Amino acid sequence: MKDIRKKLQEELNAIERELRVDLPREILRAREHGDLSENAEYKAAKERQSYLEGKKANLQSRLASLSLINLDKIPHDRVAYGSRVVLYDANDDKELRYTLVSSEESDISRGRISISSPIGRSLLGKTPGEEVTIVTPSGRKEYEIRELATIHDLDE
Repeated sequence: MKDIRKKLQEELNAIERELRVDLPREILRAREHGDLSENAEYKAAKERQSYLEGKKANLQSRLASLSLINLDKIPHDRVAYGSRVVLYDANDDKELRYTLVSSEESDISRGRISISSPIGRSLLGKTPGEEVTIVTPSGRKEYEIRELATIHDLDE
């Protein structure tokens, strides 16, 4: 969790620097070229400024929501943030392993799925032995939760 916050804060700092230092210079330089109505550099800088303001607001929102996560309130016996889950697909006779993480940490190639993804949302609150239906853009699949290690088990 600390790594995520650090990464988001670094990104936020870079955006704020660009908004406070780099873009004002670009805008000033573009204004020196005269007529702003036909000045592509000025328009591009203003568009970039608008984009960065939106991204900054999004990052601030994410940081605020991450600060509200209380690891003590994460259940010890059900799938939640930080859980490592082994699913069994009876149709294909294979197991899948996932770790539920935040959207910033997700990396499907490493089995790290976001708790806000269709798979993550389907697994939240489930316990070992439960059947779960996961609906994704590619269709519906039935799985059994074979194993569960919560964030509390993994910290030990």
